[in-house]
Amino acid sequence: MKSPWYRRALHALRCSLKLRLMLVFFLLAMGVAFTFISGAQKAFSVGWREAARPLLMDYVDRLATDVAPAGGPPQIDRAQAVIARLPVTVDIAGPAVNWRSHPEQEKPDWRQQRRSERERRGWNDEPDWEPLLVRQTADGHRITFGIDEDTFKKRPKVIGYTLTVLLVLTLLAFLYVRRLLRPLDDIRQGALRFGSGEFGVPIPVKHPQRPDELGELAATINTMSHDIHQMLEAQRALLLAISHELRSPLTRARLNTELLPETPEVLAQRQALLRDLAEMARLISDLLESERLAGRHQALHREPTEPAELAREVIEELATSQPAASSITVHAAPDVPTVALDRTRVRLLLRNLLDNALRHSAGAPMPVELHLRPHGVKGQGVELEVRDHGPGVPDDQLSQLAQAFFRPDTARTRAAGGVGLGLYLCRLVAQAHGGTFAVRNARPGLAVTVTLPPG
Repeated sequence: MKSPWYRRALHALRCSLKLRLMLVFFLLAMGVAFTFISGAQKAFSVGWREAARPLLMDYVDRLATDVAPAGGPPQIDRAQAVIARLPVTVDIAGPAVNWRSHPEQEKPDWRQQRRSERERRGWNDEPDWEPLLVRQTADGHRITFGIDEDTFKKRPKVIGYTLTVLLVLTLLAFLYVRRLLRPLDDIRQGALRFGSGEFGVPIPVKHPQRPDELGELAATINTMSHDIHQMLEAQRALLLAISHELRSPLTRARLNTELLPETPEVLAQRQALLRDLAEMARLISDLLESERLAGRHQALHREPTEPAELAREVIEELATSQPAASSITVHAAPDVPTVALDRTRVRLLLRNLLDNALRHSAGAPMPVELHLRPHGVKGQGVELEVRDHGPGVPDDQLSQLAQAFFRPDTARTRAAGGVGLGLYLCRLVAQAHGGTFAVRNARPGLAVTVTLPPG
């Protein structure tokens, strides 16, 4: 179900530094504009009376003289001439003349307006003066001058102009900030390249002679990636040296051990030495294989594979060295598909899982079980589950069970065999195929589930 638009907007705002900066700029611009406009209005409304009162009174007197010259009655033609050149309204009320220049506009009650204005602004101590735009003639006529609202309504509003300017300035600021933060995209792409093992292309640094803070960050990450690359190369060189330098002595030691006479006096020591040499050779092979699989650039040699047939081959191989492997029960669904897998790596996965289950379920009332099921929406993948009926593992140690060189403190110890690389290699094989690896307590025993999607 698609989430509401406001949730998507909040998620984008939380995950985008550029959007947050744009919002900050916009709120800052709005705050500055509001503070300036409100402060200017307050300063004008408070201070204009004392400063402009004498000038305005003089100007209103002149307008009243223009409408009613020489103390005579007001003349409508003169009032019309005044409103023609000024954006004002003229109301004349008296014994001889009653006329309104804009009858469609409601005549304001200046006393009520004055009282409301004093209450709103808190000017209760100010005397109730008569409005400045009202004049009384000698013959009893009252001339009221007002503002022509229709004239001002035709003009663009200042608020609209202000908002437009603010939006334009915010957009320009966002574009400039986006240009400034563009190196962050290069840094992100470079970090993704370094994480995938591609160290050949460094992060570009603008103005390397005089870099800014982001340029210094990019240069630092480039230096860090160079150091990591050197360490990885040294690690690979060390493992390569181990594979070449240690395998040869182990081979010679095994050959010399096999040449020992099989007399009763040395037979036990000969067999124990052969087991230790085989374990050392296997440990070296597992270390090298874990190094190959741990990198994201590992290469898989996929080929169409029947999972049930491969499982039976692995069980037959185990049975030559572990007779208990012949008791493993295989539950293969009839619709398990043929999947493109790396047979060597999946063989290693099955061997480690089954060997681990056999070693830790010795004396269990039920044999080890291997389940093969289709996996995925269309059933084109395969799910492998190996379950033993041994003592299991404490729940708080399940999350660490597939880490390198980890061994639980209970029955799964070195006495039961292994150095903690078996399940770690299984997890790496599953992840290399794009699948998953999960461990759970089946009570009794331990169940390991691996999913392998189609290639």
